[in-house]
Amino acid sequence: MQYRRLGRSGLQVSVLSLGSWVTYHNQVDVAAAKEMLAAAMDAGINFYDNAEVYALGKSETVMGEAIKALNWPRLNYVVSTKFFWGLSRDGNTINRKDTLNRKYLMQAIDGSLKRMGLDFIDLVYCHRSDPLTPIEETVRAMSDMITQGKAQYWGTSEWSAADIRAAWEIAERHHLHKPVMEQPQYNVFCRKRVQQEYARLYEDIGLGLTTWSPLASGLLTGKYRDGVPEGSRGAVKGMDFLLKGLTDQAKNAAVSKLAVVAAELGCNLSQLAIAWAAHNPRVSTVITGASKLSQLQDNMGAMDVVLKLTPEVLAKIDEATLALAE
Repeated sequence: MQYRRLGRSGLQVSVLSLGSWVTYHNQVDVAAAKEMLAAAMDAGINFYDNAEVYALGKSETVMGEAIKALNWPRLNYVVSTKFFWGLSRDGNTINRKDTLNRKYLMQAIDGSLKRMGLDFIDLVYCHRSDPLTPIEETVRAMSDMITQGKAQYWGTSEWSAADIRAAWEIAERHHLHKPVMEQPQYNVFCRKRVQQEYARLYEDIGLGLTTWSPLASGLLTGKYRDGVPEGSRGAVKGMDFLLKGLTDQAKNAAVSKLAVVAAELGCNLSQLAIAWAAHNPRVSTVITGASKLSQLQDNMGAMDVVLKLTPEVLAKIDEATLALAE
């Protein structure tokens, strides 16, 4: 495993990391999470991604209980959570669009700490931007989480470059803790934000990236070329919104072309897609997901593929996908 700095911070994160969206609680219980977390740690992964809204808080609980059972030294791993939609006392989403205000954020961190059974969370994100709350109020609340010792670093997820810069400049002006990282979707079909919109931020403010969905929610595994297989992410209850993208004929045709490239490199489609995301030096870590141990182990093979991505191979990938990329 290789490690990269999280933006300009001193924190080193593994190039591949493990996330819990969709899988934890829905497909992965504590026992299975413990098994996969142990295997991930053995493979050199030190970053584990979560969010309060995943499985309405139960994903954090599953991960927290699994980590407790593993009894890892706290210095050895990095965990994250994300705030935006909010949870009510009965575990349902508040379903508001004004949840980056100070009241919500200062209570949200306490809820996540309790569910995960931790004294602090390493990385905390604003899961989306909030046009109804002044950015300065959000920045001050996130900065205070760090000052209070409840978090170590804060950042954003799926924010515009303009809002990220505004948050950073507010923090700079008022001597507050600055946003360190952004968590955007990044894969061969979703690349413009990372490669174009954020381009100035890497040098200007030292933005780090913890990217998600390297497999485009499973499209880049190739399993959706003949429909939606039973037991796949597209078949999970509540994931209906993914179906249009997963069954896109043009993109699935492009995936078939990528399968040829993968075969030439001696890897599978998933490994090729993950390696492509990891090949970008601006990416601090690529968040992968797995519902079973064999998937996790297969994903780890992507590290061997990164060095095989020559300019010629990257050109073939672009030829198959660039016209369809957003």
